This record gives sequence, C-alpha cells and structure tokens, in this order.
Amino acid sequence: MSIHSISEILQSNSNVFIHSVAAAPQHLINEFCTSAVNYNNISIYSLHTEGIAPFADEKFRGIFNPKPFFVGKNMRQAIQHDHGSYVPVALSNCPTLFRNYIIPLDIALVSVSPPDQHGYCSLGLSADVTCAAVECATYVIAQINNNMPRTFGDTVIHVSEIDLMIEHTEPLPHYIQALPDKIERQIGENVAEIIQDGSTIQTGIGSIPNAVLGSLHSHRNLGIHSEMISDAIIPLIENGVITNRDKKYERFKTVCSFALGTSVLYDYLDRNTSFLFLEFSKSNEVSIIASNPKVVAINGAIEIDLTGQVCADSIGSKIYSGAGGQPDFIRGAAASVGGKPIIAIRSTTSDGKSKIVNTLAEGSGVVTTRTDVHWVVTEYGAVNLFGKSLLDRAMLLTSIAHPSHRDEIWNLFEREHLLVF
Repeated sequence: MSIHSISEILQSNSNVFIHSVAAAPQHLINEFCTSAVNYNNISIYSLHTEGIAPFADEKFRGIFNPKPFFVGKNMRQAIQHDHGSYVPVALSNCPTLFRNYIIPLDIALVSVSPPDQHGYCSLGLSADVTCAAVECATYVIAQINNNMPRTFGDTVIHVSEIDLMIEHTEPLPHYIQALPDKIERQIGENVAEIIQDGSTIQTGIGSIPNAVLGSLHSHRNLGIHSEMISDAIIPLIENGVITNRDKKYERFKTVCSFALGTSVLYDYLDRNTSFLFLEFSKSNEVSIIASNPKVVAINGAIEIDLTGQVCADSIGSKIYSGAGGQPDFIRGAAASVGGKPIIAIRSTTSDGKSKIVNTLAEGSGVVTTRTDVHWVVTEYGAVNLFGKSLLDRAMLLTSIAHPSHRDEIWNLFEREHLLVF
C-alpha cells in the first residue's frame, strides 16, 4: 500500500514508536502530533528522546499515552503526573518486545540520512531498538534529514522499507555537558586508578562519565563497547589511548548503540568506518559484552543502601529515568575476565543529603541488586563489595560516604541490625 500522508494510516488505539535520543525526528514529531488531534489513546513508545516531546504536553492528555522505556528530561514531568507510564525493562530486552509482538507496532517514526545511489539510508545516531521497530512496524515514516550522519552497522535501511518519506533538514539535537567540578574530577581519578591498560570501557553521559574519560589520558590500548558514546571519547581516540586493539568482539571497532553530543561528534561519526552502531540485542547482550577482556562498566545511581542495593531509576516512587543498560553491563562486566562493574556517584545530593543510605527511600526501584554489585566509587574512595558480608559491606560503604553523614549512617545500620550481628 502506498501512502501519501500520516492521516491515511493514523487511528485511535495505535502503537507508535519514535526514534531515539538525538535521532528523534523533530519536524516529523510535530507533524504527527498535529495529525493526531482528532484521535485518542495513541500509545507512544520510545527511549529517551532529545528535543521536543509535544505528545507529553498536558493538552494532549487522552490523545497520547506515552510509555517510555527510559524517561528523559522532556518526559519526566508528564510521567511523574500520570500522563503516561514508564515501562521497566533492561535495554537488551527491548527488541524482543517488538519482535515477539509483546508490543505490536503500527507506526515507526524515524529520522534517516538521504539515500545513497543504491537507495540505502542510515538511521544515523541511533540503532538501539529502532532497528526492531522498523522491522516490525506496519508502517515506517521517515524524515529525510541532510544533517543526519551516515553510520555503519545495524543502522542501514533501504528506501523499500519506508512507506512514507518526508524531506526536512533541521539541526540535530545537541547535548553540551558542563565541565566536571572538583568533586566529579576526584571521582573520575578514583575510577581511573582501578582501570587497567587494555580494558574495554562502557560509560554513559554526564559529568562523572566525562570526568572518568578525562582521567584516562595516560592509559593505553583501551577499547570501547558501550551502549552510548559522547564527544569525550574523541580526544582519547586521537591521542592513541583508545585503540580497540585488545577487544575480542569487533576488534579495532568502537562499538555503541547510540551517540549523543555536539556537531563535533556527529561530524566525526559521519562515514567513519571505525565506529559500529549495533542494536541493543548485540551491544547490550551480556555474553557479547563478557567476551571482551577487562570490561569496565561505569554507571551511576540515585542512591545505594548499605547492603549494596542500587536505585538508579527513581527518587522514591517517582520515576526519574530508567534502568537503561545498567543491568546488562553490570552483569557483562562481572562475567568478563578481569572485568570491573562500577557504580560511580557523588557522596551527597545537590542539597547535601547522603546518597549512601541505611535503607533505600520508600518506593525506590532496585536496578542493580546487592547480588550483582561489585565496585562502588565516590570522591572518598573505591570499595569492592563482591564476596563481602552485609556487615563488611556496611563498613566499606560507610568509609566512602561523606564524613558528615558517616556516624548517622552507621548508627542507623547498627541499631536496625543489632539482632543479626
């Protein structure tokens, strides 16, 4: 069936997927929302999307029902006010939701590069779960954006797979990260101290990951197998720190699933065959991650309790982000020969509360269980909880908490566990 407009295929109760992160098609999203005003209960599935998210506006309540696999800044308020609902899932399992028709997709909205002379476009900055969405959706609508870099791997899509193409060139969403502060730089140095030469690194985006990457300039022959990449890896590649020489899976390739940063990164990725963009079923598959040596997985947390339970997706019962790839990479690093799963956090929140707590806040979700946690790093040091008793864990975590909170944390733990120890 040939279609000429979104309105020809749009129906109430449809399931719609939107391309991820910096590949979210801004113009197409606006066009879609404008076309949907006379419909209701359209479920919107997505990962974190950069830029606009009009479907999450209060005025569209009842028309759209956002169901993100990861909650970004542009959707947080809506989800926290019951306009939509978070779908908790480890990212490695996301493609299965579409391919096994647990979530049957009617429409996929994607952004692609212009087709080459053979009719092949590129999904550019995000392969992630988008590959499965394109494969499984009844209709694929693509915004052709001249600014989308042409990347390689699972991002290749032929025009024959696209039901409606809308040409519209616009800037890609950028993410400019503030420079790490003194505390974050110290955390970065503490993490860097336990990373060996020849390690394969996974990290996310933000001040602490950037601080870690900024502390690795004296390391040698590092590799990248990560869910995402940012601008911070470019100096390490150009200075010969990242060579991917010692990796086993896709040796000499920087492996990722999506990219988020500035035009410097996007231009660097364009037609760069040293980067391989893979869907989550490969990039986040535990056995594939573990096939690399010395995998160092660096992830964050909202808080961690003294037994090692890590909350990374909510503040109490309020969803803040998502599990993301943390469960995948924590387990992948743990199974890697010489691997180090790391939770790296500031010792306190912005308002001075301890992020190392006796018990997690009521309603908190456990993203990394205490059976999976290994290294925890703050600005006060690095401790390894693997193989340690509950009492030993409490002592170790207290030692890297902020000094002003240590007595209180320990006293609470001692009082509540008096009958156990």
